[in-house]
Order: sequence, then structure tokens, then C-alpha cells
Amino acid sequence: MIQNLNITGIKYELNDTTKEYVEKKIAGLDKYLPRHARKSVTADVKISQTDKPSGNKYEVEVVMTVPDKVITAKDSTMNVLAAIDIVEEKLKRQLRKYKQASVPHLGFSRVLSKFKRSYDRES
Repeated sequence: MIQNLNITGIKYELNDTTKEYVEKKIAGLDKYLPRHARKSVTADVKISQTDKPSGNKYEVEVVMTVPDKVITAKDSTMNVLAAIDIVEEKLKRQLRKYKQASVPHLGFSRVLSKFKRSYDRES
């Protein structure tokens, strides 16, 4: 669980169910982080109620600060909980990319063995 999680409401009253849902979804993203980044990660969640003519009533923005990078995701929908779900999926994708870039042994499985097999076929 992400320990440094700040939840703020802008023109929106935060109730207990929304806070618990945000803590469950966003704080649970630490399993997608590399181990060295889990202790120092911070997340700021801003939930705002907007008056846009497009019909989207709620906007959720999450800014996660991990070592050497700042990861952000933002979405607006008619429902707060749906916006949190969409933002969670966006963050998952970005965190997977961050983990593959920061941990050197991920993403390169069996590269050398594939090269050896292709070299054997040519001989």
C-alpha cells in the first residue's frame, strides 16, 4: 500500500465511501512498482466537480512521484467512481512501462537464447 496518499476535493465534498475507494484502488498500485521505489512513492489525488458543457461532471487527477519520474493521469466522467477506475488503468500502464525501464532484467527474457537458435539455423 502506498503510505503517502493525499486526497483532496475541489468543489466536491469527499465522503467516506469515495475515500475508501480511492485508497483501495490507488494505494494498491504499489505492486506495479519496483521494490526500490515502493518506500519513496507519493500520490496526490484531486477530485473536482466541474461545470463543463460536455456533460462530464467529475474530474479525477492523480500525480504520482516515483524516483526519477512524475507519473500523471487525468480523466473526467459522469461518475466519480468510474473516473477513479479509468485513472487507475492509465496509471497501471504507465507504471508497467516505468518498471520495465528501471529494472534492467525485465522485458529481455531469453534474448540471447533466441539469438543462439537463429545462429544455429544459419550454420
